[in-house]
Amino acid sequence: MTEYDSPWKESISLYFRDFLRFFYPLIEADIEWQRGFEFLDVELQKIKRESETGKREVDKLVKVWRKTGEEQWVFLHVEIQSQRRSDFQERIYLYHNRIFDRYRKSVVSVAVLGDEEKKWRPKSYKRELWGCRALLEFPVVKLLDYDIDELAQNPNPLAAIVQAHRTAQIANNNAEVGYANKLSLIKSLYERGYGKNDIVQLFRLIDWFIALPKFEEERLWQEIQTLEENKKMPYITSVERRGIEKGLQQGQVTKGQDDIVRILEFRFEDVTQELRQIIEKLDDIELLGNLLLQAVATPSLDEFESVVSQNVAESESKAEEEE
Repeated sequence: MTEYDSPWKESISLYFRDFLRFFYPLIEADIEWQRGFEFLDVELQKIKRESETGKREVDKLVKVWRKTGEEQWVFLHVEIQSQRRSDFQERIYLYHNRIFDRYRKSVVSVAVLGDEEKKWRPKSYKRELWGCRALLEFPVVKLLDYDIDELAQNPNPLAAIVQAHRTAQIANNNAEVGYANKLSLIKSLYERGYGKNDIVQLFRLIDWFIALPKFEEERLWQEIQTLEENKKMPYITSVERRGIEKGLQQGQVTKGQDDIVRILEFRFEDVTQELRQIIEKLDDIELLGNLLLQAVATPSLDEFESVVSQNVAESESKAEEEE
């Protein structure tokens, strides 16, 4: 199954205003962008722990300022959901109320549904008993509703990202279909008027969404080099390509680090800053995978710290031997 969470999280972080402009233009138009905005991921993780969901989803909490005469600001709670979940509406309701309870600020929850079930369109949560009623309605968009041909003509970077998501679903592990659609999508980046930075960033995100076997990736790379030579646009050079590959690997590393910390917080709550820093410095994917299993199985935090120290020492010793 294609892993959509990480590239979507990165996409929102890079293109937050474009995200709103594409999916929720009325919200984008009501924000005072000159005052900036702030991602509150740490605060959202605290709220998740309080809600005891234990689920890893693409949720973003962003502080923005409205275009009003008063100094009012709202939390915009963003959810990306790529698989149907029976508890989806309840989860949004819980987070929405937790955010309001913690900050006593206006909260707007929105959702982007990236699944492949046309009829699944949750947009509200309701609970009622003996005349007592709780209701939350939230705006949603469905990626299946967007036409791929129309997306290819849209200059908004989010159009290319939605196209990458849909392309990955259509290919469904078919290397030839994935190759043809990925190549077409990347070629379209040069036709939409993007500058070098956007092309490199979108190329990296598309690479993340649509992973191909090594042979097809090499074919794709040769096509892109020829395209750039013909267009005299040396944007994605060999150096850029290596940087993108390193960035994708770093994305896997960061995901592994985050998963370990989340599991430890869920099981033991009090994770020291020192242990966090040790985990954040680890960049060996195999080692992180082993520690992830230990985080799930280790009976105590002290024992986990001992396992980390032992693994780090063995890794350093191995590195010295190889030198």
